[in-house]
Amino acid sequence: MSPYPDDVTDTGERAPSSVDPADDAVEDEPQGDAPGRPDSVALRAPREGVPPVVESGSALREAADAIAAGSGPVAVDAERASGYRYGQRAYLVQLRRSGSGSHLVDPIAVPDMAPLAEALDGTEWVLHAASQDLPCLREIGLSPASVFDTELAGRLLGFPRVGLASLLEQVLGFSLAKEHSAADWSTRPLPEPWLRYAALDVELLVELRDALEEQLREAGKLDWAWQEFDAVRDAPPAAPRIDPWRRTSGMHKVRRPRQLAVIRALWVRRDEIAQKRDTSPGRVLPDSAIVAAATATAPSGDQRTDLRTLPAFSGRGAKRHLSDWQAAVDAAVALPESHLPPSTLPAEGPPPPRSWADRDPVAAERLRAARAVVAAKAETLSLPVENLLSPDLLRRVCWTPPDPLDAGTLDAALRRGGARDWQVEQVGRVLLPALLDPASVAEDTPARVETAEDSVLR
Repeated sequence: MSPYPDDVTDTGERAPSSVDPADDAVEDEPQGDAPGRPDSVALRAPREGVPPVVESGSALREAADAIAAGSGPVAVDAERASGYRYGQRAYLVQLRRSGSGSHLVDPIAVPDMAPLAEALDGTEWVLHAASQDLPCLREIGLSPASVFDTELAGRLLGFPRVGLASLLEQVLGFSLAKEHSAADWSTRPLPEPWLRYAALDVELLVELRDALEEQLREAGKLDWAWQEFDAVRDAPPAAPRIDPWRRTSGMHKVRRPRQLAVIRALWVRRDEIAQKRDTSPGRVLPDSAIVAAATATAPSGDQRTDLRTLPAFSGRGAKRHLSDWQAAVDAAVALPESHLPPSTLPAEGPPPPRSWADRDPVAAERLRAARAVVAAKAETLSLPVENLLSPDLLRRVCWTPPDPLDAGTLDAALRRGGARDWQVEQVGRVLLPALLDPASVAEDTPARVETAEDSVLR
């Protein structure tokens, strides 16, 4: 296929002629060290120009009709305002389909996405890093029938860089600027350069999908990819975290229960204010200020901490709600011992691997051997080890292997832990001998993987 999808008409239909590199949308520009692409072409603008933003119900119905009349997969992307707004809602949705062209939809101005959902019903969506965008798209009523994830495809093919811009350069030979990826997409009206960037994110996505699909087929990995894509599509929402305040950056410095209570109280109050203001919590009060208040608190709770004396609370943002912060700290300091949070939560699953040698040396040896053979197998398959088998699942199987341990019980344990069929097939045969006889896995593991696998088959 042509490395550039400008084999299309102004409505997005494929056409027989390829793009002229002198076209307004592209510019020859040396890009350096992309494998096989020493001179890539910079993509500066969508081939049909930047489409108008869909901001009304009637405009949405027109866009939906155009998409429904198109053919083939639909490129989909979403922009959020991470770091600016509370939550992860979508502030712009970009779509492109052959025969339809590109569409930029404002889900804030048009909250009823029913016409678009109907147009997309039964279509394949092409996304890059789908797990990042699917939650916010589902939140506005858009769910895919099937997914092709270009980032996951790149991982399975062993590309060293799997960001969208990197894959476009490595696979299609076109470079894509990412200068607005961290912008505040809740801004209205959205600046034209941002809209151009957003439209370019879906400009080549279907063509990238087609090229990656062909490479997956040639590598014998296409079925693996579809299993991965289906798993991403079907993944349930993440379960709410227990004590999310424990993820406060820098709280490893805090160990005393009363100081932890200060972190908890400030985190909870900050979250309430941030949600009410629809502002990122870090913009209401930085984590560093929360930790500073905690470390300044006497572990005994016998004296009041005056936040006005702490440099971390001297900024305009912290001062805006100083009375709230002080009240939260005072309440935490006054708590009886029985209401203070424990220093640590009960462990769920295996303990940290660094403690295995002391707690269960046999399990530690299993983990060493298992990591070695799985890493070696991933190398032979030219894919990242974490895509061959989840590190968490590997730890769980090594800490508590099935009993009795044989090929059937190991495969069942891997499947219960979420491993896909292709992963079980590739990992099970090399993992079993490592679990049964860890000492047999020496330092020259990569050269021994196939031997170990053959022994299981025999």
